[in-house]
Amino acid sequence: MRIISVLAVLVPVLIFAAMGRGAEEGILAPGAKVEKLADGFKFTEGPAPDAQGNVYFTDQPNDRILKWSVEGKLSTFMQPCGRSNGLYVDRQGNLIACADEQNQLWSIGPDKKVTVLVKDYQGKLLNGPNDLWVRPDGGIYFTDPLYKRPYWKRGPMEQDGQCVYYLAPDLKTLSRVADDLKQPNGIIGTPDGKRLYVADIGAGKTYVYDIQADGTLAGKTLFCEMGSDGMTLDAQGNLYLTGKGVTVFDKTGKKIEHIAIDEGWTANACFGGKDRHTLFITAGKGLYAIRTRVKGAQ
Repeated sequence: MRIISVLAVLVPVLIFAAMGRGAEEGILAPGAKVEKLADGFKFTEGPAPDAQGNVYFTDQPNDRILKWSVEGKLSTFMQPCGRSNGLYVDRQGNLIACADEQNQLWSIGPDKKVTVLVKDYQGKLLNGPNDLWVRPDGGIYFTDPLYKRPYWKRGPMEQDGQCVYYLAPDLKTLSRVADDLKQPNGIIGTPDGKRLYVADIGAGKTYVYDIQADGTLAGKTLFCEMGSDGMTLDAQGNLYLTGKGVTVFDKTGKKIEHIAIDEGWTANACFGGKDRHTLFITAGKGLYAIRTRVKGAQ
């Protein structure tokens, strides 16, 4: 009886302690520190992993897309590249790019062949596609804020707002799915294709939506009181927002981590590498990385 009594007390304590240790471990690998992988760029953006874990990113002002391989080698993938900003690799291995030069959305094949997916909305020029996410069935969500570029040869803003758009899997049908944001920027969806996070950087807030089967959005809910330039998710459902370093929120919207980056602005982040346990961070003039205990969601 005494043994049973001790076990009855001890087992719950052990379980609770184990849970506590898991919570205390955090998202970063033990002893992990931010490492600068490469620098000398003008402004880095749009990191996106391919199926092997290689990471593509843009040096937007210099009009080039670069590749950081799983072997740790840097190369130029494409230059010029339509002043690409946000990137995402689809399931066919195409690099979907927010081509800012002419305010378009591109699909860049492995052979670097360019297909223009979107060039306007209802006959009017877009503000400038900025960031995007491809859902599991191939539909594409992208944000369209207005950031005036010195290289634009265009007139005033033609759209009547800064909105979020959805390009259906047929890659022909384009629709607005959110038109009540001040300045949408970062965007990411869950791997199951059911939820979409959108940062309204102009309002300093991030929202989460329920994704409907037809691509429309419903159930807009405030996720946290912080905007973001770019964002990513890990396998535990934690959301990584950027701006002053990387700030991490758990799935309830509670802040759980901040990763400081020695740059004036942190633009975006993604998980890459062979095991998806490395967080790659584009910030200012550099490409950074840090090892994580958690794995990337995508």
